[in-house]
Amino acid sequence: MKMDRFNRRELLIKTVASGTAAAVMASLAQAAERPAARPAAKPARKPQGGMGGLQESPKIRISTPNAEKLGWRLCIQQYTFRDRSFYEMLDVVAKMGVANVEPAYFLPLSKEKPDLKCSESLSAENRKEMKKRMDDLGIKMPNFYAQLEADKTKYRGIFDFAKEMGVETIVAEPPIDALAEIEKLCEEYKIKLAIHNHPEGSGSAYWNPDVFVKACEGRSPLIGGAPDTGHWVRSGLDTLESLKKYQKRINTIHLKDAEESGKRDSRDVPLGTGKANYAALLKQIYDWKWRGVMTVEYEHQSPQLVEEVAQCVKYVEDFATKVKA
Repeated sequence: MKMDRFNRRELLIKTVASGTAAAVMASLAQAAERPAARPAAKPARKPQGGMGGLQESPKIRISTPNAEKLGWRLCIQQYTFRDRSFYEMLDVVAKMGVANVEPAYFLPLSKEKPDLKCSESLSAENRKEMKKRMDDLGIKMPNFYAQLEADKTKYRGIFDFAKEMGVETIVAEPPIDALAEIEKLCEEYKIKLAIHNHPEGSGSAYWNPDVFVKACEGRSPLIGGAPDTGHWVRSGLDTLESLKKYQKRINTIHLKDAEESGKRDSRDVPLGTGKANYAALLKQIYDWKWRGVMTVEYEHQSPQLVEEVAQCVKYVEDFATKVKA
């Protein structure tokens, strides 16, 4: 998500060229950009082992089968494709072979009605259409990036929306003093909270992993983290040591790499090509036998956006393939 989280609402739809894919990830990226016949439907398999496990979409040819076997469900954050609407993003994600998305509450649902945001503000009719669009492509919404801020009267509406949309985990940066109230709703709705972090200097209370750990002490296992590894790089933190502090409190992960350490405006780069030490991060997650949703979020609006996001997806699958060999 954008480094300055308080200006996110200003970044709705931008017209940014996302040129056709070429070179390194031509096969995945070109498939995502061009209209293509949908593969024959396959019978869906039920998840095995907790929230992870093999989970094939009935309509998408999953591009990360070995990651799925490890219990890693790849997902794409809507902010990655903020140059287009949610509905336009769905087609790209489906053709990329990814069956999960994480909508963001401040981004538009459709090109035709940009004022409609992917949030609890949607009418019953719009929610129904949103679910149908995802169902038609075989895409699920296991995560939702929500606005759990100071006004606690809005929390229940957010949880109602999440439950209706089949959300397992709400990703947010709530005030620390709101966690007791949120914990009650997590228990009532059986939905997890994953606390996200932004970099130092952004206004995020959770940029330092020690603050997150302290905030979660004594709380339900439903209260956990959504560590954003790219923002750890921007904060100049050791990503592996930061990850180890989270341990069993990881409810979901934002997969992100950044070019320069300790620089708040450092641009995103494909996983494994920046300073996040991704080989070590994935190895630690694998050693923990962690299972869950891994969300690729790519903030840099590159002319090769689809290709670079596809590289991130492929990096995870290549790692999974090696450890499964």
